Amino acid sequence: MSYQIELRHIRYFLAVAEELHFRKAAEKLFISQPGLSRQIKLLEEELGVVLFERHNRKVVLTKVGEYLKVELLLQLKTLTHTLDNAKLLQDGKKGELTISYVGSAMQDVIPNLLINFEKKHPDILFNLKEIDNQKQIEDLLSYTSDIGFVRLERVPRELEIKPILKENFCLVLPKNHSISENSFENLGQFKEESFILFDSKYSASYHEKVMQIFDDCGFSPIISHNTIHSSSIFKLVENNFGISIVPKSLARKGGYKIKFIELDMIPQKTTLSVIWNPKNTNPILNDVLVHL
Repeated sequence: MSYQIELRHIRYFLAVAEELHFRKAAEKLFISQPGLSRQIKLLEEELGVVLFERHNRKVVLTKVGEYLKVELLLQLKTLTHTLDNAKLLQDGKKGELTISYVGSAMQDVIPNLLINFEKKHPDILFNLKEIDNQKQIEDLLSYTSDIGFVRLERVPRELEIKPILKENFCLVLPKNHSISENSFENLGQFKEESFILFDSKYSASYHEKVMQIFDDCGFSPIISHNTIHSSSIFKLVENNFGISIVPKSLARKGGYKIKFIELDMIPQKTTLSVIWNPKNTNPILNDVLVHL
């Protein structure tokens, strides 16, 4: 009788591929080590490939094993997502959508999207998570997120990107700063001040655009702090650790003793874009994209 590959065999393989140790993998799976070794051997024979190189006590993935580990992890996540949606249907929900975003997207874009979408689809479960641009890309490629809102100029070719909001930058100052909107002339007035900026890890292209602003003004900024969260920037500015430059949409964020001056005289603008994985089979994704 031909050996039949089942979901459990894929889990066995992935456990060994993760641990690179048969005993540890067997303990993790709550099965015996000889039983696990036998199942992996049968899997290799059925597929006609070698998944692991065994050297005494050392286990190493072959090139085939490395390939299958990546691909099967993605397939397993997709299957898990499908089964989760089935459970939601049983509970009276039509589906689930995971949205990742940079902080500025939560000021207007995402709330407006949810309000408009939920009018016609009140039975959708939304999961929201604020994370940096690079982590969003990783999550979309691994199907742990369905849609993202980023400040990037380009994304990997496996993903799609669509600009949805182009806006000015704003200068962020402590509430009691001597320069106001009326006395502001240009950024050169602040060349001796310390700046608190979004870390280049947040988005290399966004960081480069901000640095172009300083280049056009003829000076390099004194950078006292880097962060990836606007709330950290605003708290630091509020406590006189420096000043900052942020997208205009963040100027709507209240609760801090700070003030904003819109930089509408400079050529640099910042763009918020929506990104997604076209291979994502979540049926809700296309319905959401129509609203953007």
